[in-house]
Amino acid sequence: MFLPFFDNLRSAGIPVSLREYLAFLEGMKRGLVTYDVEGFYYLARTAMVKDERNLDKFDRAFAQSFEGLENITFEQVIEAVDIPADWLTKMAEKHLSEEEKAEIEALGGFDKLMETLKQRLAEQKGRHQGGSKWVGTAGTSPFGAYGYNPEGVRIGQDGSRHRRAVKVWDKREFRNLDDTVELGTRNIKVALKRLRRWARDGAAEELDLDGTIRATAEHGYLDVQTRPERRNAVKVLLFLDVGGSMDPHIRLVEELFSAARAEFKHLEYFYFHNCLYEGVWRDNRRRWNAQTPTTEVLRTYGPDYKCIFVGDAAMSPYEVAYPGGASEHWNQEAGQTWLQRARAQWPSHLWINPTPERHWQYTQSTQMIRDIFEDRMVPMTLQGIKAGMRELGR
Repeated sequence: MFLPFFDNLRSAGIPVSLREYLAFLEGMKRGLVTYDVEGFYYLARTAMVKDERNLDKFDRAFAQSFEGLENITFEQVIEAVDIPADWLTKMAEKHLSEEEKAEIEALGGFDKLMETLKQRLAEQKGRHQGGSKWVGTAGTSPFGAYGYNPEGVRIGQDGSRHRRAVKVWDKREFRNLDDTVELGTRNIKVALKRLRRWARDGAAEELDLDGTIRATAEHGYLDVQTRPERRNAVKVLLFLDVGGSMDPHIRLVEELFSAARAEFKHLEYFYFHNCLYEGVWRDNRRRWNAQTPTTEVLRTYGPDYKCIFVGDAAMSPYEVAYPGGASEHWNQEAGQTWLQRARAQWPSHLWINPTPERHWQYTQSTQMIRDIFEDRMVPMTLQGIKAGMRELGR
């Protein structure tokens, strides 16, 4: 039954082995998922995908393999499938509060709910908007979409609004996660994990299982041992370009910043505009009256920091090459002078560019900064950031 699915996975370039496929079949045989499309999806993905770069390919193969399921009408499902009462009970325990379950029981229970739904589908003709009885939208009927009822069945709605539907009958949507697509916060965290150096610091709050076993065996009684939590000890200094041509990339840069703050305990950051000059700032609202001298940053953070610049590198070539070339103020020294000082202070450095790599060649300033950084410029894609983290980790 699932051989076409297996073939589609292989055709999509996912290196799924026969052993992994058999493990998936074994999970199905043992009933790990029953009447649960989402559970089936996650079981298949867990068993047959071992690299997150292949998750998007898996989603596409999954959609291709089970295309058409979304065209089955709800009426056909109700007539063809006898939904077990214990399944509904488990769903209720998972999604409903005690008050809501009591309300459902007062109205006649789940059996009455499903029986009434069948009757409504048989009686109703056409679309119904609002109201409290028919299958439709924006009402208080137990059946439909974009309304509210504590014992509702959601039909024809992309997502849960009140998170109280007993059964979701909609088509599943698959989310992209590929090594060539632009990133979201979660994906960036995955890529940043490539840059890790573990160390134990802070208070001893984590259970030391091996130490506890050893101490218990030595002393003859339970002797619980704790140890400091293991954290990523890498130090990161982040310079973020803001304003002008970076405005279209605000969302991506925000996601990168959010992911970096979550991943690195030792993270320092500053903002700049277009190119690095004599001053940087931490608060864009106070960029003109609360700047930090770049020389102070160079003195404060040692060469053990990993230095990452984030910007599209798109500007006038004069902003990089000449004193006085900056667009907003008179710079005593050229931008390339400050970039070279930064490279000298932090030998482990990188430039992340949110502009697609295929467009870099059309902007002279991008080529100039790429030369200054000796090609240590990567695109803001999963593949690009992973390559950058490998470079910084050397």
